Amino acid sequence: MSAPVSERSRTQAAATGVATDSTPPTPTGGGFLGHPRGLSTLFFTEMWERFSYYGLRPLLVLFMSAALADGGFGFERAQASSIVGIYAACVYLASLPGGWVADRLLGLRKAILYGAGLISLGHLSIGLSAFAAGKLPFFLGLILIVLGTGLLKPNISAIVGELYPEGGARRDAGFSIFYMGINVGAFFGQLITGILGESVGWHWGFGAAGVGMLAGLITFAVRARPTLGDIGTQPTRHPDPAVQARQERTVKVGIGAGLAVLAAVVVAAATGAVTLDAQSIAGAMTGTIVALAVVYFAYIFAAGGLNGDEKKRVAVIAVLFVFAAIFWAAFEQAPTSLNLFARDFTDRQLGGFEIPATWFQSVNSFFIIVLAPVFAALWVRMAKRNQELSSPGKFAWGLALAAIGFALMIPAANAIVASGGSLKVSPWWLVASYFFQTAGELCLSPVGLSSMTKLSPPRFVGQMMGIWFMATSVGNLIAGLVGGEVDPEKLEQTPALFTATTGALVASAVVLALLAIPIRRMMARTTT
Repeated sequence: MSAPVSERSRTQAAATGVATDSTPPTPTGGGFLGHPRGLSTLFFTEMWERFSYYGLRPLLVLFMSAALADGGFGFERAQASSIVGIYAACVYLASLPGGWVADRLLGLRKAILYGAGLISLGHLSIGLSAFAAGKLPFFLGLILIVLGTGLLKPNISAIVGELYPEGGARRDAGFSIFYMGINVGAFFGQLITGILGESVGWHWGFGAAGVGMLAGLITFAVRARPTLGDIGTQPTRHPDPAVQARQERTVKVGIGAGLAVLAAVVVAAATGAVTLDAQSIAGAMTGTIVALAVVYFAYIFAAGGLNGDEKKRVAVIAVLFVFAAIFWAAFEQAPTSLNLFARDFTDRQLGGFEIPATWFQSVNSFFIIVLAPVFAALWVRMAKRNQELSSPGKFAWGLALAAIGFALMIPAANAIVASGGSLKVSPWWLVASYFFQTAGELCLSPVGLSSMTKLSPPRFVGQMMGIWFMATSVGNLIAGLVGGEVDPEKLEQTPALFTATTGALVASAVVLALLAIPIRRMMARTTT
């Protein structure tokens, strides 16, 4: 959760993507930490956007499951957790059409600006829901945030890549700086919105997240032109005007149809014409996304025009897709099951101060900032010694480390059950769990991104990055479906959840470790 590398490091994927405009930024003097001035604009825009996103997300399950008397919606935990999973999954999936719309119609800059505007409106709608009767403004706000993030997230990363037309190590360094902005935003966002939301009022926390996004919108609107020059101002244009016009019509029709369907669902739900069950929807979405992935891989193998070596590489991507989804199903329990565990079962008293439950969500961001350079140096050192692990090998380590993180939660949960729910355990259980989950994340997420770009046939790179987003979405949905099982009224469910999660991670790590050797041998026989 906390700005997972899953998502944070996936911003680096733009460095290998297809740029929509290769014009270098107009020189305006000065610089940002030895890099183009435009990087500062993108750094602070993304920092504030992540401040708002990760500031809001951990509050959602706590707010929706809180009793009406406590200012919440009074939803059952399973429903609230499923809604969070659907929301997060849709955010990742929205990046796919968001990139398409920017590439074919708006251009990167307009897509980012419109996206930031939609996110700001979404936060405003959620904030105003405190004064409205009914839940419509709240859920309408979540929808606007999903749409806006889909426009902003992939395209701001693409512009970072275009700041460095020369490529190379300097671009990698630029993405590393950009990535730190994501972590800073995630870290402070959860601290500020958490204490306001839990100690003052839910909508104060929501409002703080919205103020952060508004700051990001203003930053980009004011600084984009003087610092980015002409980068991202135009979409990709086909040399044939007739084809270009047809492409634009297709995008407009797609946008119109999508929004019409979405509006119809919202109206039907708001008027009571249909009843939406979050758990059923999350289950259906999970099955649909998995089915789409299976169909896509089958199509690529059967009709993608791949040669033998390319089929082997795509087969490895399919294997990594499965195990990445399993990892994210565990890791993305941070804003649901582990967040509820922090609120209900953790001793959060520090002297006379009660630590907000959402502050534990910032632990991951802190460990990312501390450990990311360590893991980067480790991979380089292993490579120099000719001891480099294969991508499946690193994935296996990521799954194993995450398993340790969840295994640590089992004795803590069992102690709570043994006490009949009267015991609150030390916060160090959660901190230690997040440490190992973060270490696992650093083994898996950046490696997964790199693998998608290295293994994909050149003509399918963008689509394979979409597959990576789909794996993350599946993980979020599963995490949402199981996350509500942490419940003071059903104590036995908590250790059972952590035991099942640990078992799934251990089994996956073992299977993938066994597959790593034959996969490596197979890949050694392919040509690059």
